[in-house]
Amino acid sequence: MVIIDGKVKKILKGAGSLLLLALLLVMGMRFMPHPPLSQGQDFSKAVYDSHGNLLRLSLAADGSFRLWTPFAEISPRLKQAVLLHEDRWFYYHPGFNPLSLLRGAFTSYGPAGRRQGGSTITMQLARMRWQLNTKDISGKLVQILRAIQLELFYSKDDILEAYFNYAPYGGNIEGVGAASLIYFNKNPASLSLPELLGLAVIPQAPSARMARQGVMGKPLQAARNRLFKRWLQENPADVDKAALMDLPLSMRPVKALPFAAPHFVDQVMGQPASSQQVLRTTLDYGLQRLLERQLSLFIEQRQNQGVNNAAAILLDWRDMSVKALVGSAGYLNSAIAGQVNGTTARRSPGSLLKPFIFGLALAQGLLHSQTLLKDVPSAFGMYAPENFDGHFMGPLSATQALVRSRNIPAVQIAAALRSPSFYGFLQQTGIEKLANENHYGLSLALGGGEITMQEVARLYAMLANRGVMRPLSFIAGERTNAWHEMLSPEACFVTLKMLEQNKRPNYSSASAASVPVYWKTGTSWGFRDAWCAGIWGPYVMVVWVGDFSGKGNQAFVGLQSAAPLFFAMHDSINASNQAPVVDLLEKPAGVSLVEVCAQSGLLPNAWCPHKTNAWFIPGVSPIKVDDIHRPVVVDTGSGRAACPPYDPRRTQVRVYEFWPTDLQQIFIQAGLMRTPPPSAENCAVGGGADGVAPQITSPRLGGSLQLRVRGEGAQALALSAVNDAKIKINYWFVDDAYLGNVAAGEVFYWQPARAGNYIIKVVDDHGRGHSRPIKVEVVN
Repeated sequence: MVIIDGKVKKILKGAGSLLLLALLLVMGMRFMPHPPLSQGQDFSKAVYDSHGNLLRLSLAADGSFRLWTPFAEISPRLKQAVLLHEDRWFYYHPGFNPLSLLRGAFTSYGPAGRRQGGSTITMQLARMRWQLNTKDISGKLVQILRAIQLELFYSKDDILEAYFNYAPYGGNIEGVGAASLIYFNKNPASLSLPELLGLAVIPQAPSARMARQGVMGKPLQAARNRLFKRWLQENPADVDKAALMDLPLSMRPVKALPFAAPHFVDQVMGQPASSQQVLRTTLDYGLQRLLERQLSLFIEQRQNQGVNNAAAILLDWRDMSVKALVGSAGYLNSAIAGQVNGTTARRSPGSLLKPFIFGLALAQGLLHSQTLLKDVPSAFGMYAPENFDGHFMGPLSATQALVRSRNIPAVQIAAALRSPSFYGFLQQTGIEKLANENHYGLSLALGGGEITMQEVARLYAMLANRGVMRPLSFIAGERTNAWHEMLSPEACFVTLKMLEQNKRPNYSSASAASVPVYWKTGTSWGFRDAWCAGIWGPYVMVVWVGDFSGKGNQAFVGLQSAAPLFFAMHDSINASNQAPVVDLLEKPAGVSLVEVCAQSGLLPNAWCPHKTNAWFIPGVSPIKVDDIHRPVVVDTGSGRAACPPYDPRRTQVRVYEFWPTDLQQIFIQAGLMRTPPPSAENCAVGGGADGVAPQITSPRLGGSLQLRVRGEGAQALALSAVNDAKIKINYWFVDDAYLGNVAAGEVFYWQPARAGNYIIKVVDDHGRGHSRPIKVEVVN
């Protein structure tokens, strides 16, 4: 007996050692590194707007809808329902249940001949993960071995999580995350009892039990009701839900999935952050629908003019979040290449970027809001721009030049910009794919380059953000430290105050908004693109009307097509109460209102008849006293300028406007009467009023001139200057060598014989002069 007891002890000890070794082996297998059960799976992407509205659920690479849902994000009641229906002994068996297998085999191959599975959840996962054929005994054995492998390497929760994400839910829907979203527009943690019981029974017969025509079919309802009876045995408190089980259960079919904001979603899914399964974006679907509706109405109304395409982008400049993006008039319209995203297409902006030319000039001290600019025929070397309407307006303030979009003043200002030039500014702001600066010359000021709507939106948002340039944001919560200060807050403020004077089309007091709109239009050369961009409240919006093919149309004019669409969208947003009031124009401390002479834009002298206020940046804006209005002592008898000494009985002081010669010609062409200052030619000395020195206008300062001086196409250099009103003759010199003379206001032509550096000089008939260095390159 003692010997037997000793043998028993030895056997038990050996068995215990083997059991311990097996336990250690199992633990080692469990804790050794192994790939997650999601490895090898490709997933869909669910894109949401900022309010949680689904915009799109994309297909995985294999054509299935599949979203991996973590175990903690699955409703505990759904887990309970699945275990009750599929495998109530899941947490106790080693991966297979012998009793279930025997029962299934007897039922399937016994007298009844009714097929019944005996697979556990672990075995089902093994079949789905390794694509096993389990219709014969050998396949079933492999399935059992794979199930044991899963149990050895993964926890029960890992296996159940994977089952929920591999399970078929009808058609090409896999996993509870995709099924819950598609059928009920919910996540698996938010399902009601009728919904979760319905999902629990679909994987057992997905083809038969999937939703039909958007409602639960009879097979699914019957299976769900059977499960509900078993559910009540374990959850008797849910007996009050019995009435819900008799109601039809709406289940969204796959074909009814949303396909909203398609261009926006395409762009978001192409960004680096798109590796995530769930993308929560900045888009506001309510605003998106407002813009889409207005754009569709606009196209419908303008089709008889050949207008069939447009695009728009709306963003909140405070955090640079894109709130709406309409890339074309119809994503599925192949006739207009509708899948092209118009907000990323590079187009000529026309005059849309003029505010930034004026903003740079304000920052560089070249002008203030009422500086007098000249809208007169001008040549800048070989470049002679014209206005859109083919006419010239003469003298006008910087504000009016910007609001009325006059080309000549804009080019004049662009030519004077330094550090940076307009080209340098655009480069610094991140405008991509610009050619070299010489390629554009001064035509860049009038839309000679190409730019995207999204880049335009960033530029206008920079004005609202007091000169700080920041990238657009498409993903909610996305933060970036990438920003650059491009303009001073003072220059941005004054630019916006200038744009505020631009009245909307068909303006009336009834349409005036409580929040001002700071906007500008643009029309590209050949009527290929019509633009409108603006800021109001927290929003920046850019609108484009045109044809992706680049075909021109007389209807593609910024003010006549893009601006009406812009304001239709603006009014729609305001009417929806989605445009909160934002005090955009809080005046910086470095800006002042200064009184200037209304006609000249200069500080008023004693003879200025009318005054107005100008926005002025102290220490930066130019300071000059008015010299247009000058007193002249007039002989009351002859009307001529009196000669000293003056006889107070026969003379009086009168104030005249002394406009330069280029503006005098514009006044004459426009039929605008200006009383000429009286002549003082009869006076030996004195008389009249002091004038100003001439200013060379061609050739312009800086750069080099390339001229062909021999053979066919020989060119001469045009020399021109602006003179005081009383000047009659200009004398031209090159390096102090006399060339000849012409009447004031006329052009003198000179043909250099060789290349080199020269000093061009003009002297008027009062002895006042102006000189300018030039570089000439002779082309043979």
